[in-house]
Amino acid sequence: MGMLGNSVDKYVTGRMLQTSNDRRWSHLLAERWSHESGDLPSLLPRDTEIAVLLRGSSVVDREGAGMRQRTHGRRGTVWLCPAGIREDFIRVESQIHECLHIFLPGRPFEDTMLQDMDIDPAGMVIRYEAIDHDIFIEHVADRILQELANESSTGRLLIESLGRALSAHLVHSYADTAVRLKQTHTTSRPLDARRLARVTDFISSSVERDFTVNDLASIACMSPAHFSRSFKAATGCAPHEYVSRQRLDLAKRLLAAGDQPLIDIAYATGFSSQANFNRAFRKAVGTTPSLYRAQQRTTMSKC
Repeated sequence: MGMLGNSVDKYVTGRMLQTSNDRRWSHLLAERWSHESGDLPSLLPRDTEIAVLLRGSSVVDREGAGMRQRTHGRRGTVWLCPAGIREDFIRVESQIHECLHIFLPGRPFEDTMLQDMDIDPAGMVIRYEAIDHDIFIEHVADRILQELANESSTGRLLIESLGRALSAHLVHSYADTAVRLKQTHTTSRPLDARRLARVTDFISSSVERDFTVNDLASIACMSPAHFSRSFKAATGCAPHEYVSRQRLDLAKRLLAAGDQPLIDIAYATGFSSQANFNRAFRKAVGTTPSLYRAQQRTTMSKC
C-alpha cells in the first residue's frame, strides 16, 4: 500500500512492533508502535490515521488544522488525523507502551463514501479530533489485532469489510459538517437464489485465487456494503466466514490427496506463511496439517 514510510518518518522517537505491510491488505494498513517521550516532526499525511492507545498512559500535545489539543491518553483513547491536515506540532510527554495506528488510504475511503453512502468525498471533511473513547473503533481495533496476531485464510476479506465499516463510522460520527446519508436498513433482504448461486459458484471455482469482497459484490451487481448484508441474510454468515469454510475444506482435500508441500497448500488457502497456516489449521481442526495428512493416509490404507 506504500504507506510504511509515512509512519517511519513521523514516529522518529518510536519503535514499530508489528506491521500488516506484508499481509496484502487492500483497505487499510495497521501498525503497532511503542512511543518514547519527545517531539515529532511536522508532516502532511496522505492517509487518514486513527491511533488507538492500547497500553500505558501519557499526555499528548498536538496542533493541527489550527487547533491545539492536550489529551491525557489512556487505554482506549483515540487520536484522529484526517488525510491532508498537517500536524504542526506533536509532543509525547511520557512513554506510550503500545499504540495501534490504523491508516485508511484515500482511494478505498472515497470509494466507500461514493458507493455505499452516496456522498461526494470532495465535500467531506473529517475532524481533527482526540476522542476519549469510541466503542466501535475499539471493536475494529480488536479485530485487527486478532488478525495481526493469528492470520486467518480470509484476513484480506475481513480487513476489507472492517475498512469500509470504519470509513463509514468516521463519516457518521466525525464529519466536520452534517451530511445527508443514504437511508440504511438494519435488516437487509437476502440475496435472491440466482445471485447467490452466481457468487457461491464463483467462490467454489476460485477458492485458491486472491479475491475481494468488492469482486463478489460486482458478481452480484451490488455495492460492497449492501452485498455483505444481503449475503449474510441469505447464508447466516459473513462473506469472509463463508470463504474461510471453503478454504478449510480445500486444505483438507489437498492434504488427503497427496504429497503437495505444506507451503504450497498454505499459499493456495490464503496464508502468507506455512507457520500461520499450521496455527490456523490446528485451531480449526484440532490437529496439525502433517498429522491430519498422516491420519487420512492411515484411514485410506484400511479401506
